[in-house]
Amino acid sequence: MPNECATRVLTHTVTVAEGLYAPGHLGELTRHFPFELIDDVLAQTRTVQVRLRRLPSRVGVYFVLAMALFPGLGYTRVWDKLTAGLRQLCKRRPSEKSLRDLRRRLGAAPLEQLFTVLAGPVAGPRTPGVCYRRWRTVAFDGCSSAKAADRPRVCTWLGKHKHRYGQEGYPMLKIMALCETGTRALLGAVFGPVPQKETAYAEQLLPLLDDSMLLLNDRGFDTDDFLARAAATGAQLLVRLKGTRTPARWAPLPDGTYLTRINGARLRIIDAHVAVTTVKGLRLQGHYRLATTLLDHRRHPAAELVTLYHERWEIESAFYSLRHTLQSGLVLRSQDPVGVQQELWAHLAVYQALRRTMAEAAESRPGTDPDRASFTVALETAKDQVIAAAGVLPDGEPGRIGQAVLDNLLPPRRPRVAPRRVKCPISRYAAPPDQAQVLGASRISDMTITVDRSPHRPPVGRRDRTLQLMRTDPARSWRACEVARGIGLDDARGLRAELGRWVNEGILRRIARGIYTLDDGWITPEAQLEADSAALTTANSP
Repeated sequence: MPNECATRVLTHTVTVAEGLYAPGHLGELTRHFPFELIDDVLAQTRTVQVRLRRLPSRVGVYFVLAMALFPGLGYTRVWDKLTAGLRQLCKRRPSEKSLRDLRRRLGAAPLEQLFTVLAGPVAGPRTPGVCYRRWRTVAFDGCSSAKAADRPRVCTWLGKHKHRYGQEGYPMLKIMALCETGTRALLGAVFGPVPQKETAYAEQLLPLLDDSMLLLNDRGFDTDDFLARAAATGAQLLVRLKGTRTPARWAPLPDGTYLTRINGARLRIIDAHVAVTTVKGLRLQGHYRLATTLLDHRRHPAAELVTLYHERWEIESAFYSLRHTLQSGLVLRSQDPVGVQQELWAHLAVYQALRRTMAEAAESRPGTDPDRASFTVALETAKDQVIAAAGVLPDGEPGRIGQAVLDNLLPPRRPRVAPRRVKCPISRYAAPPDQAQVLGASRISDMTITVDRSPHRPPVGRRDRTLQLMRTDPARSWRACEVARGIGLDDARGLRAELGRWVNEGILRRIARGIYTLDDGWITPEAQLEADSAALTTANSP
């Protein structure tokens, strides 16, 4: 019995800033937000306090970041979390009004600048799942589920989404992010009202792309202008096109793909049919039309690129971690536009810091895929470190967050499907769920990718027939009436407008009024293709 009642006293040392700056920390995440960085950001944004009182500006930045870690708590409860391990240093708690005034004094600029500093790739090129060949895979996407407070000033900025049954209960924010798919870290982000187009937000992030990246995009980013601007950054593209788009067939390739040109950008089109069978016996299939700047069909097989496109969905997991795990799906607490911006930049900065910590932990164990790191484990451990005020100043030992991530690695990723379904349809007459939605998520037992060879069939549209006619004599200049007769039209008047549009798209070149010829870019690749085929035939001949 005495042994069972024995006790032991445990003590630990807490190292924090001195004096009034002691509450300014974020536990172990402080190493991503060091004191020097916070002070420099405050100086650049001119938000340093004029007089040093109980709540310096540096403490205010850490307080706003802590609000992102504890989104369901009020101001004073968040302050209690920051000072739970510093009772002897922080005996007096400021009022809610003082903390609110501190936020207003800071504004959104310091938090935006802080996220800009932290944003960027977080994994090395040799980390598993980060790169395809020599290119780092990244993706654009938007999230429209973030809710702001229903206040007049916020509604004036964001508005409310209207539909035929009324309008949404809360103003909604659209968050557009450029994500590193291998680690789900953010290279950049912007946000604003939902009605603005996704491509308008994404164009603000295009300068972040460079020639070391491969951009994976969904069908919402397949406009001609956006493709041309993305290709001009030097990054490689792998973009899904809408099924209604029919790019001009430039030159067919042996693997069933074909070359085209969209708004001056040279692309390779892959038409593929994907069929999967799940362990529950359900068979799903779909058609994918991909456009890529990887033109060499030998080095980059079509089936390999179709499989790679699946990595784009990692950005959906990134938004789930940000919106539902970190923010807990709650309405943002701020009551004015500046506060909403400040709060959201703080969420993005904390999210990026957690992703950096998770990537560093995965790289410390060679061969570990960052996909196996649990965001929930990292988040909860980071909260514990904030409450204990532990790891504020690194002492060279492995961090507790990284160790917790490595001790709780998820199993290796298994291919699976999860049909989309609207959980709360607006209409009470919503269509009943189909078989796939009833069965829910399921692992894939078999997947077949078939490249469609229909591009080798005779062209049927005016554009393809015109290209086929003009390629019979690429150096010749063609009059509109000659083109019309050659493709079987009685009148050239309706064709002239289309010829002008094809000139703007970079397919044709106007050399005089009513006289056209093939653009030089539409001649050279075909000749190169024939030369490559001849060289390959010569190399294979005995």
